[in-house]
Amino acid sequence: MLAKDGFWDSPEKSKDILKERSRLAEPVECIQALAKDLEDASMLFDLAIEENDEGTLAEIQAQVKDIGSRIEHLSLEMMLDGPDDHNDAILSINAGAGGTEAQDWAEILLRMYTRWIERNGYDADIIDYQPGEEAGIKSATLAIKGENAYGYLKGETGVHRLVRISPFNASGKRMTSFAAVFVYPDLDQEIQIDIDEKDLRTDVFRASGAGGQHVNKTSSAVRITHLPTGIVVQCQQERSQHRNRDMAMKVLRARLYQREKQAQEEKLQQVQDGKEEITWGSQIRSYVMQPYQMVKDHRIHLDVGNIQEVLDGGLDPFIEGVLLAKKANKARGA
Repeated sequence: MLAKDGFWDSPEKSKDILKERSRLAEPVECIQALAKDLEDASMLFDLAIEENDEGTLAEIQAQVKDIGSRIEHLSLEMMLDGPDDHNDAILSINAGAGGTEAQDWAEILLRMYTRWIERNGYDADIIDYQPGEEAGIKSATLAIKGENAYGYLKGETGVHRLVRISPFNASGKRMTSFAAVFVYPDLDQEIQIDIDEKDLRTDVFRASGAGGQHVNKTSSAVRITHLPTGIVVQCQQERSQHRNRDMAMKVLRARLYQREKQAQEEKLQQVQDGKEEITWGSQIRSYVMQPYQMVKDHRIHLDVGNIQEVLDGGLDPFIEGVLLAKKANKARGA
């Protein structure tokens, strides 16, 4: 294909094809490298046994452990076979009812996901941030860039429940707070979502929060309402109104795509893996700080006792568990 006449005539198209080629070639190259490393380790093991070389045997043990970790990682990545799994992700956090308590919880979740992003080598930009009245946030939206970001994070969509002794309650009562997380794929350029400008209402306003004199003096923030669906998106982090509108439109396209995709799924099947109902009574995960400490994922019945590790971004056991459970469900339904 690369040698085909006219392939390089369209730089944008050739770039997308090369990116897809690289994405498909990566697991093949990983498997080839693993096979070679296993063969080398096996030969070295035979020599070490013959010579009774304990130092080499210890070295081989470390190599085999590394190979095992690589196999596990590759196996997990190969589960990300959905049409959008390899895309970047857009993650939104919204505080539930409960005022300051819920808003503080939403900010804790924002920190948790930011730490997970850093741990996994992804890049993220905050494209919208609505601070709470007293503490925390009302909502925030992150654009997360990196291979398979959506595939890993899509299972985080749902309601997250916190149980703790409130730092905002003088009587020290135990409180329950909720926040909702929504994850959408950041769409590839070739995916077309038609949006009629007549269906949009665009409002501009002054950005809130920190941002310097420019933010306070100009109406650079943009809010777009898609009238047919009632979807509202906004962006206020860029200095330019034009750039804020571009980012808001990007989020709108992602949300419209996800909405259409879910509508099509519902026509085929009422209950399908990967699609969670977002209601305040159906949380996917509970984070309990008092009277004991535990994070419980209600979908896969996984409990983790070290809540601080989870809140510091240690989400991999839950992300991997949900992926494995969905793969198993698909296999049973096949």
